[in-house]
Amino acid sequence: MTSAAQGAEAAAAAGVDTSSLPFDYDAFLAEQLRTQVKNIQRYERDGVWFWIKRTGPLVPAWRYNILRVLRVLMNEPVLGPVINHGGREAIATEVRRLKDLASRGIRVPQVLAASEDGFVMSHLGLPGQEVHSLGNQIRALVPQGPQAVMPLWQQGLDIIHQVHESGTVLSQAFARNIVICPDGELACVDFEDDPTAVLPMPVCQVRDALCYAHSTAIYLSHAGALEPARAAWREWLALPEHGAEFHRVLGNTTRRMKWAKYLPANRKLGRDTERLRAMWDLMGK
Repeated sequence: MTSAAQGAEAAAAAGVDTSSLPFDYDAFLAEQLRTQVKNIQRYERDGVWFWIKRTGPLVPAWRYNILRVLRVLMNEPVLGPVINHGGREAIATEVRRLKDLASRGIRVPQVLAASEDGFVMSHLGLPGQEVHSLGNQIRALVPQGPQAVMPLWQQGLDIIHQVHESGTVLSQAFARNIVICPDGELACVDFEDDPTAVLPMPVCQVRDALCYAHSTAIYLSHAGALEPARAAWREWLALPEHGAEFHRVLGNTTRRMKWAKYLPANRKLGRDTERLRAMWDLMGK
């Protein structure tokens, strides 16, 4: 039991009103880690939502399938997954990365308590309300056309720029790992791995760009937004944070994927090939 929990218990035993005492997240974490079955679970206390993420089994292989497919199809070693082995290592990495990103001004869940076997993080939405991923929201707006899709898609580019400008990168910059907060601003989630621990910074930045392009280009295509998105993409690439090595790595990748322009711009050969064709139409033209 933590000292805070012991103090609260003693106060309650002495008949002192403890309702105004701060909630002891450390004690709650220790208690829930003994019984929580799910790797991540939401809790509520006095109308406040928060989450506990605990150690679990080895990270399932499917988590890295997209990166593996891209690596093979594009002949691009940069896209090889940065393996997260799960367990205490993943918990320690995520806690460290969340705190680091927050210190750089990037909006992420706040770490409220942590131990070797799990941690408590804040809810990014309002109490009683879920938050939606950027990917799902862009997809939902596709029927409304470019005017609806482009502002959200540009926000995604902007937050990746903010992360790069701060001197770091995301883990897997797919649009599913970026969420829309109640005030309309974006936040980033899921940091169980750290690409910068095994790859040079420019390569990690390219990795962010490729992950975002791959996860969103198909929605841009369906919304008829590829033309304005290409212009925004070129402007983003020209930002000073993207130095010569970034452009060299990205240029090599673009040259390797030229064959993608011959893929059908539909689902005739499956969803994955349609995604790659849309990605080429965004990046390669």
